[in-house]
Amino acid sequence: MKITDVRIGKISVPLRVPFKTALRTVNSVEDVIVEIHTDTGAVGYGEAPPTGAVTGDTTGAIIGALKDHIIKTITGRDVDEFEDLLQAVQKCVVKNTSAKAAVDMALWDLYGQLYKIPVYKMMGGARKSIVTDITISVNDPEEMARDAVNAIERGYDCLKVKVGANPALDVARLEAVRKAVGPDTCIRIDANQAWSPKEAVRILNNMQEKGLDIEFVEQPVKAHDFEGMKYVTERSYVPVLADESVFSPEDAMKIMQMGAADLVNIKLMKCGGLYNALKIASAAEVYGVECMIGCMLEAKVSVNAAVHLACAKNIITKIDLDGPVLCSEDPVIGGAIFNEKEITVSDEPGLGIKGIEGLVYLD
Repeated sequence: MKITDVRIGKISVPLRVPFKTALRTVNSVEDVIVEIHTDTGAVGYGEAPPTGAVTGDTTGAIIGALKDHIIKTITGRDVDEFEDLLQAVQKCVVKNTSAKAAVDMALWDLYGQLYKIPVYKMMGGARKSIVTDITISVNDPEEMARDAVNAIERGYDCLKVKVGANPALDVARLEAVRKAVGPDTCIRIDANQAWSPKEAVRILNNMQEKGLDIEFVEQPVKAHDFEGMKYVTERSYVPVLADESVFSPEDAMKIMQMGAADLVNIKLMKCGGLYNALKIASAAEVYGVECMIGCMLEAKVSVNAAVHLACAKNIITKIDLDGPVLCSEDPVIGGAIFNEKEITVSDEPGLGIKGIEGLVYLD
């Protein structure tokens, strides 16, 4: 199976409601799609969201990395040179992790098709289905409470609540949500780097003292501030999940060695795809650190790849793969089945994607 062509396209998928965090507000998913074509007719699919505020990867940067570096590196090569291909994608350009992730997952897709096995079984095959949380965007307390109730009515029992835009309001926001959903709903929060270490400890401990029962806090401090995150981890009543701090297996290892966080979040767009995500999962197994699998605002192509990883590895115990259910429509044919919180992986070879409706090619 030889790579003959790589095509680039774009999709635009509106969200059900605007997605608001401490860093940005988004109204639709506008992602780059990669198709890797082969001489057998098999096609591998990948996706990269332009999440400049987190990864630094804009649409133009993703397309530039693909055209100027990555596509040249893989075209003409045989998919059976799998390990060498995956390494070549990582080495051919620095950073640009979203573009690398899109091509990486498309190569896994093709390798699974070549040997007629789903990717999650190639990686370990721990389970067939997972349960995701759903994100509650930052708004005034009353609107967040309404959104939380709506999520519960849709069947969700775990909410990821965005906080951090206004620290003075964060406790009020959580109080409103907890009152609206009752004591049995799991609530985890995401500060998106919004607090200083001391501020984080004060806010988090205040939340727990008020009986808000927070499962964990995601990235309370700046991404580069490993010492500050360690400060919070050691002093907060709420466990800490490292997210934006983890862009590589090396980052994950350092955090685990320092004890800078209680859990680690794996995102394909930050680490460059499944190849490096597996390394993070393996390190976590060694250190006994549970992982969450997360996503940016992504459609089903790339989230589907994350589903395969989540279904492969038992060390991934927390699931935050709500990108497709935040969208008002699904243009992706095939792949995992998203039934609100219940996600079931496909047993089709590779990643199981059959096509994408409304894809606009750029070449």
